Amino acid sequence: MVTKLNAIPTLASLYTSTLSSPAPSTLSASIYPFASLLSLHCGDITTLSVDAIVNAANNSLLGGGGVDGAIHRAAGPSLLSECRTLNGCETGSAKTTSAYNLPSKHIIHTVGPVYKSSSHDESERLLRSAYRSSLDELNRIGGKTIAFPSISTGVYGYPFEKAATAALDEIGSWLESNNNHKNIERIILCCFSQKDYDKYLHLAPTLFPPQDVFNQYAVS
Repeated sequence: MVTKLNAIPTLASLYTSTLSSPAPSTLSASIYPFASLLSLHCGDITTLSVDAIVNAANNSLLGGGGVDGAIHRAAGPSLLSECRTLNGCETGSAKTTSAYNLPSKHIIHTVGPVYKSSSHDESERLLRSAYRSSLDELNRIGGKTIAFPSISTGVYGYPFEKAATAALDEIGSWLESNNNHKNIERIILCCFSQKDYDKYLHLAPTLFPPQDVFNQYAVS
């Protein structure tokens, strides 16, 4: 089964159907007018027909559990062969391979941090770097569409709401910098469970508000 991009609604289109506008008191000091470039999706990231899917990999890049294992299984053994040539990847960085048997064109492998509450700031810095490095890789390979899993929220233990908030803010910041939004058609946040999807639905409007709310807030 292949999931086409046009089957996944943008956040902007969700505002006209299922989502209500956030109250002004919930708006972040940093808000981003890019709801038409962002999508939320609950499903299997390996089925998405996009320029690149992101693999939440470990430092070896040689496969593992969770989404990493699922991507390697779906892509086929040639992915592991290519990954062996990459000499691993540092935490917070990203490297790109072909996607082989997947409907996407590329796989961008990034390594998120193992969460430590005693060093939350460093964990967040590395998590944000993983998202930003992946988006920089998308630019480098000339891609315009990308799908992310929820990096570090599985066995790496990052609390989901904290990770999702940092991810949304970092994506918005990246789109805003260097006119990166002009090169992007869609960024999909692909959730493993309905619970995670619902949390993103709750958080997204506070950083990516509807355009009328953004305009109101921007001139106030």
